[in-house]
Amino acid sequence: MNPRIVTLTEKKLIGIRMAMSFSGNKTGELWRRFMPRRKEIQNNIGSELYSIQVYGHLYFNNFNPKTEFEKWAAIEVNDFELIPVEMESFILTGGLYAVFIHKGSSTDNKTFQYIFTTWLPNSNYLLDNRPHFEILGDKYKNEDPNSEEEIWIPIKAKK
Repeated sequence: MNPRIVTLTEKKLIGIRMAMSFSGNKTGELWRRFMPRRKEIQNNIGSELYSIQVYGHLYFNNFNPKTEFEKWAAIEVNDFELIPVEMESFILTGGLYAVFIHKGSSTDNKTFQYIFTTWLPNSNYLLDNRPHFEILGDKYKNEDPNSEEEIWIPIKAKK
């Protein structure tokens, strides 16, 4: 499972965010709040959904499943002219990313385990301190074993 290495340009997104941890996962709640309202976003680009995780600077140095991070459910937009009530803007900064294709249920963590325990330690890259995200496109079917999504991991070259 080799990723493609991509230089992402900055993206503007609008969505909803929640604080959560891996042990107190509220992802389902976040998406249940967002999905019925996504059509309120008028200036969207395409139909892909973004699931974004914003971790603290030292989050992965001393991993604890109870440590909170910020998670977003969002859509890319042209501008921030019209932001629906109770939604917020988010700028996804550009940079280098390793992009993996995850096939299977959204609750199956095998791809993430591979990325962090096998691929990253053996690659020419280090984890960078920028948002991690998944793009949920046409092939995404949530917990369906035939689902497919892109996992974007922020990286930087080892020195």
